[in-house]
Amino acid sequence: MRPRLSAQLLLLLVAVAALAACQTKTPPPKANGSALATMERVALGANGCWFKSGDPAFKAYRLAPELNSFSGRPRILVVHRNSPESRPLLVVQAEGSPAKLDAFGPLMAEPVGARIAADVQRWAAGGKGC
Repeated sequence: MRPRLSAQLLLLLVAVAALAACQTKTPPPKANGSALATMERVALGANGCWFKSGDPAFKAYRLAPELNSFSGRPRILVVHRNSPESRPLLVVQAEGSPAKLDAFGPLMAEPVGARIAADVQRWAAGGKGC
C-alpha cells in the first residue's frame, strides 16, 4: 500500500508543478505615477541639477521641498537664498494619480522659465540628468 501512496503523491506534485508553469507571469511594476513619487523625482532632479551643481541661474535661490503634504499636493518651492521665509519665486506641485503637475511663480516669467518647465516635465516622466 505504501508504493501506491508515493505514486499518488508524485502524481500530485507533477500536476502542481505543471499548473505553476502554466500561470501567467506578473508584469514588472510600472513607475509610480502618484503625486508624491512624481514630486520626489522632481525634487531630486532640481536639487542635483539646479542647486548642487552650482548652476548660475539658481545661485541666488535655495530649494525648499514640502513633500509631506496632508493636502495631497506635495510640492517644492524655490525661495531667495538669504530669506527663505519670503514668498516663493517658484512653486512646482503635483496632485492625483496619475500626477497632474503645475508650476507657477515669478521665475516662470523669466528667461529660465522655459528651462524650468522642460526640466520638470523630464524629471516627472522619469528622466534623469540635467
